[in-house]
Amino acid sequence: MTVKASISLTDEQEAYARSLVDAGRFPSLSAVLQRGLEMLRTDDEMRQAEIAALRSLIDKRRAGPFVDLDDIEADTRARLEQKRQARAAL
Repeated sequence: MTVKASISLTDEQEAYARSLVDAGRFPSLSAVLQRGLEMLRTDDEMRQAEIAALRSLIDKRRAGPFVDLDDIEADTRARLEQKRQARAAL
């Protein structure tokens, strides 16, 4: 189904859309605008999917085990010391 709608464009927008039609990239101004709207819809869907994936990752991380910062720092110091000792042994 096609719906007719009246829209307003700036002079620059209209000139650019006409240049696309004149260059043969689109058959009409309507086709240019339809493509632009489709690109916006696709971009919005991708952004929403990315946000959903990030929320899911955050939820998984929150549900996982909590690691205390002191434990992380102690583990890091121990690993650094092991590397220092390994280098000293060479």
